[in-house]
Amino acid sequence: MNIPADLKYTKDHEWVKIEGDTAIIGITDFAQGELGDIVYVEVETVDETLDIEEVFGTVEAVKTVSDLFLPLSGEIIEFNETLEDEPELVNSDPYDNGWMIKLKFTDESQLDTLLSAEDYKALISA
Repeated sequence: MNIPADLKYTKDHEWVKIEGDTAIIGITDFAQGELGDIVYVEVETVDETLDIEEVFGTVEAVKTVSDLFLPLSGEIIEFNETLEDEPELVNSDPYDNGWMIKLKFTDESQLDTLLSAEDYKALISA
């Protein structure tokens, strides 16, 4: 299982890549494997400001629909529109082309609540 060391993670199986005051967010390799074949990603919260742990969208797989929880408070500034036509990128390339949103985060102290790669590995192997 792929868990890049340079990313941060949440207990809800999302990954976070920090670039300045912007966070790129997607779901982990573990999460996409648990969900199975992803057929649709819905994010209707672009340009909205949401609090940490609010639902920002959903991911629909063949067998289930799962809510996506915001790992940091802030404004959603971009949705990966490629996923509208190619949602399977979340399965095949979750950490690169399968990213979901970009967020301009507002509370830097919330970064301390994110898990390291080691902590995330421990969480999913427990």
